[in-house]
Amino acid sequence: MRGVRLAGGLLVIASAAVLTVRWPWQTVELPVAEAIEVMGDLSTEIVDTLRSGETLSELLARQGVLDLSLAGLDPAVALDPRRLRSGLVFAFRRPAPDSLPTRITVRATPEQRIIFQRAADRWNTAVESIHWRAEPFRIEGAIDNSLYEAIDAQVGDDQLDAGQRQRLAWDLADIYAWQVDFTRDIQTGDRFRVVMDRLISEDGEVRFGRVVASELTMSGKSMTAFRFEGGGRPTFYDADGKSLRRAFLRAPVQFRRISSTFARARRHPVLGITRRHQGTDYAASPGTPVMAAGDGVVLRAGRAGGYGNLVELRHRNGITTRYGHLRGFARGVRSGARVSQGQTIGYVGSTGLASGPHLHYEFRVNGVAKDPRRVELGNGAPIGAGDREAFERERDRLLAQLSVAPDSSYRLSAISAW
Repeated sequence: MRGVRLAGGLLVIASAAVLTVRWPWQTVELPVAEAIEVMGDLSTEIVDTLRSGETLSELLARQGVLDLSLAGLDPAVALDPRRLRSGLVFAFRRPAPDSLPTRITVRATPEQRIIFQRAADRWNTAVESIHWRAEPFRIEGAIDNSLYEAIDAQVGDDQLDAGQRQRLAWDLADIYAWQVDFTRDIQTGDRFRVVMDRLISEDGEVRFGRVVASELTMSGKSMTAFRFEGGGRPTFYDADGKSLRRAFLRAPVQFRRISSTFARARRHPVLGITRRHQGTDYAASPGTPVMAAGDGVVLRAGRAGGYGNLVELRHRNGITTRYGHLRGFARGVRSGARVSQGQTIGYVGSTGLASGPHLHYEFRVNGVAKDPRRVELGNGAPIGAGDREAFERERDRLLAQLSVAPDSSYRLSAISAW
């Protein structure tokens, strides 16, 4: 342990070895080879981290604390000793360098700071709330390759870190999950515009909040989305007040890429012959969850020749979907079982005539394989009549935010507060 005592000042000296700590809201580099000692006139504060595989008791013992138990904590305190993640940072305050800690603080969540204060022979617990203010931002740009790369190019690290930029891309893809398959529908020249909340804490930390409005322009077609909490449930609607939710998802796996497209004549990688492909292959890591594209009933779940492990679902209006080459099936997925849209039904594998792990997905109408991109899936449910007026006011407000011209010098520009 190294430290320096300074009258009237503070100094931090740490080892050169660092650990990248992934908080729920940002990534922070913290020294862990040695605890950090901060010394003032009398008191000393040491910042230490929970190491991989270490228990909280071991960390506390390292700092000389043997009598602090979390067993009786109020359930409202977000610090479950059984679920603590490595990298969690604790600060130990000592009244003098050679004394035992009398105050321990830990940032358990983005919204809570927990303080343990020694009083005589016991520890008292207090919880401080961390205030975050929402700062609305507008982003726009071209999508030349992937949605994430487009957002990554528009937003700097000082605005959102890489993990938060990725979450923004994923959330935007989720909003349009019923209209767009981002693995194969994107073309050069497509564009996006987003109005989002960027949250800033009283300590200056930054994290992504939520998307409140967006517009995608793909192949010249514009698709808008506006967040509205009619009936107490937040939902995204188009400009006409119709829900973006449809009967079928455009893609049955997340975080995906396409290895072959529908109806392309190709040389079969195992059989070595050329034949028409009856579906779409999604290359993904083994074990990736596969989702039901829509509500339905399981027709079969088992081995099916070249499909390997196959789940086939029956939906309304003569539609069936098939999910092949699965490594295994989700619990409860068997013939006759009902499944909901987005429910996990199996896991990506390479069973049957597959040269590598991927999902083979088919969308069939009255027994005929169709390209799901070319099937009209109808309109979403309209907003309730009682919420129509409020929705239109909110839509117009958000549309004005979307239409603000970005600053010519900065691609990410602040807009007026809500």
